[in-house]
Amino acid sequence: MKQISVINGALEYDGVPVLTQVNFTVRENEKIALVGRNGCGKTTLLKILAGQLECEKGTDGEVCGMISVGNPVVGFLKQTSNDGLTKTMLDEISEAYSELLNTESEMEKALVRLEEDGSELNAKIYSNLHDKYDSLGGYTYKKEYMTAIKKFGFSENDLQKPLVEFSGGQRTKIALLKLLLSKPDFLLLDEPTNHLDLQAIEWLEKYLTDYKNACVIVSHDRMFLDKIVGAVYEIEYGEAIRYSGNYTAFVAQKQQNYDVALKNSLLRKKEIERLNALVERFRYKATKAAMVQSKIKQISRIGEVGTPMGFDKSTFHANFQPSYQTVEKTLSIENLSFGYTSELGHLDMTVMRGQKVGIIGNNGTGKSTLIKTVMRLIPPLGGRAVFGLHAEVGYFDQTLTQSFSELTVMEDFHNNFPMLTDTEVRTALGAFLFFGDDVFKKIRDLSGGEKVRLALCKIFKRRPNILILDEPTNHMDIIGKETLEKMLAEYTGTIVTVSHDRYFINRICDRLIVFDSGGARVFDGTYAEYEAQKAEIECGSQAESKSASKKKGKPVSESNARNKKLHRISVLESKMKVLTDKIDVIKTALCEDESIYTDYKKIAEAEQQIEELQEQLLPFETEWLELQEDIQE
Repeated sequence: MKQISVINGALEYDGVPVLTQVNFTVRENEKIALVGRNGCGKTTLLKILAGQLECEKGTDGEVCGMISVGNPVVGFLKQTSNDGLTKTMLDEISEAYSELLNTESEMEKALVRLEEDGSELNAKIYSNLHDKYDSLGGYTYKKEYMTAIKKFGFSENDLQKPLVEFSGGQRTKIALLKLLLSKPDFLLLDEPTNHLDLQAIEWLEKYLTDYKNACVIVSHDRMFLDKIVGAVYEIEYGEAIRYSGNYTAFVAQKQQNYDVALKNSLLRKKEIERLNALVERFRYKATKAAMVQSKIKQISRIGEVGTPMGFDKSTFHANFQPSYQTVEKTLSIENLSFGYTSELGHLDMTVMRGQKVGIIGNNGTGKSTLIKTVMRLIPPLGGRAVFGLHAEVGYFDQTLTQSFSELTVMEDFHNNFPMLTDTEVRTALGAFLFFGDDVFKKIRDLSGGEKVRLALCKIFKRRPNILILDEPTNHMDIIGKETLEKMLAEYTGTIVTVSHDRYFINRICDRLIVFDSGGARVFDGTYAEYEAQKAEIECGSQAESKSASKKKGKPVSESNARNKKLHRISVLESKMKVLTDKIDVIKTALCEDESIYTDYKKIAEAEQQIEELQEQLLPFETEWLELQEDIQE
């Protein structure tokens, strides 16, 4: 039984505590997500698990530190360095198979000896080496790494290129590939989906789902975590708390635990108030002295009652709706051919007022080029894209996070809104978490997340009726993504957005532009519906292939029925998510909004709303369970 643990661990940087009381355990074969706000210590904990940092003793107990059981091999994706850049990509990838390649070399030597001397001993040595080679995947490893490099956007020709010829992002992908293919006992991944497009992310999901060893994943990609992990550790207020299930289950459990703790706290407070009232009433009656002493002891046993700590949900906010609406045909894309020197895609569509269009596809297929063509930053190769009357466009360019401006945050914002007073500028920036001296930071010194917040703050201040967004959730933590999702879901204007965050696209968009090998095409539906259709097509292709090779298999009608059920499950999950999100919002308000939880009428109204939403949810849940049982059968 292999295991790695951090017991009673703490760590601080420059006198500032990052981790104060961490107990964290990973057992073999477990797949665990590590989540929390930016700066909470997730990467620090990974480095402790990898043995790169030593933790200090926390606040509870004498035993502390990193403990491993069973001599496990731990793999952690290090920052790329400038060492060994003369090696080819194939040399680097081959290091993941060092034991297998050594066995292959020994097996070849043993075969030569066996041919020279067919003794029983030589035959046994060769047989043992062959069994070992086979168990290490000797006959499949080339196919394994060729599949992986193609899914990560590399070609067979790239294998012979030296590492120095790849970009920093590409070298990070190669390092990740090498780590995955080396198959350590415990795989530690810090934001593994960075630099990956949808095809690579989907391949990585399947690889990690089938991975036989343990892995710990830090990621802000909620759909990625939902598909892989079976447990979640959250770092909050310096401590790590474990929850069973995937990310969605964690969110539900955390809210439920808080609700229970708050209810228990209120009940204990009421009991103390009741006992105190009895003590005060009979304190000076000699005949009731024993009873009074009994009640005082009861109060003492209950102890101090505090309110459970609320969630750390500090985030940006804005009262954001368009100043005015456009005409019904918001954006007309007429026979548009786009690209730089050669055509990357061709599109013909109309975007109506209030529609929310997501653009998805692999890196380099032309998503950002389409956006830039629509924004007239590059000329079309043919056709045109025209905004309707009264269009006021807010454009978010992902390259804004690479700005090295010498202006301060306040100067930059004031230059965009010269009519505002300093107080109004500070108020607007404060809503996006730029407090105090933060407004005097130079833009070049801001983190990627801070630059995103500043850009959104300027866009939202103008209150446009059309949003053109190119990867707006990059550099955001999960709370930030959820905040932006909520704002955009409630936004009554029109949205066209590029994103690799499938959860974000599924939550916001009701229509897609899909980039694939056939160019750009329109899909009328959500991402969940698109994914279900893609799975249905893939299942159909596999069924046809099996039918052609074996002339047998499941009847087409049965296969179609199963695919329809899978599609219906995806649709139901989307509907259930919308309703559960609404229920969570009301429950949060009941617990945190003083104007509600102190007013019994508002409490009754909120509980009534929850009951109505739960009634709407029940038939979806019932149908979902029935379909799941049918699929399993």
